[in-house]
Amino acid sequence: MQRYYIDKIKMSKCQERSYLSRLPVVKYLQRVGELKLNHAVTFFVGENGTGKSTLIEAIAICAGFNAEGGSKNFNFATKNTESDLSRYITLSKTAHERDGFFLRAESFYNVASQVDDLLLNLDNYGGKSLHHQSHGESFLALVQHRFRGHGLYILDEPESALSAVRQMTLLAEMKRLVDLRSQFIVATHSPILLAYPEAHIYQLTSTGIASVAYEETESYLVTKRFLDRPKQMLNYLFEED
Repeated sequence: MQRYYIDKIKMSKCQERSYLSRLPVVKYLQRVGELKLNHAVTFFVGENGTGKSTLIEAIAICAGFNAEGGSKNFNFATKNTESDLSRYITLSKTAHERDGFFLRAESFYNVASQVDDLLLNLDNYGGKSLHHQSHGESFLALVQHRFRGHGLYILDEPESALSAVRQMTLLAEMKRLVDLRSQFIVATHSPILLAYPEAHIYQLTSTGIASVAYEETESYLVTKRFLDRPKQMLNYLFEED
């Protein structure tokens, strides 16, 4: 039984004068031509500036979502900052989802305002305005009450609003929704979220994209190294020249 909707993305050649053509992630995609996304949960990881958010935004736009986030019914823009990458990729799909949402940390405030402006049913958002909940509470309220299953959910750094315990709650919610035949595509730095069983992890670097095991991700390795020897790591970080 297939449990995913997007099977892969295909990349066409960017214009040479476009800044996008110089991004490592774009160079890689143009070289290989496509990237498989045929898992219930796919993660993109990598250092800041490697293009995770740019890529996930382009996938969301190509899937029909608003660039700043929301469902496919949301149509607003506070500031046009999205890249042109969505013009150069196409999605190959195996099925059509019944539900979906693009959740990005940096513009969640704007999504919450849109929910209020459209007078949407607040039962789908925890029973009260998202603005009347903490950042983390509103994130989880959205996932727990608005995400219905049989859906495509694209998340950009959801851990930014969540404590470690709440990140584990998000893992449980992801499992619930995957069991309801949903697909997640997530950009994250969180070693907790990356532990999702049988997820496919793509690590973005300055040279391209590679499939990696959980224990091979920089997020896992750096966090484990720090937690194993915090005093030594702090001594190293604070060491004077």
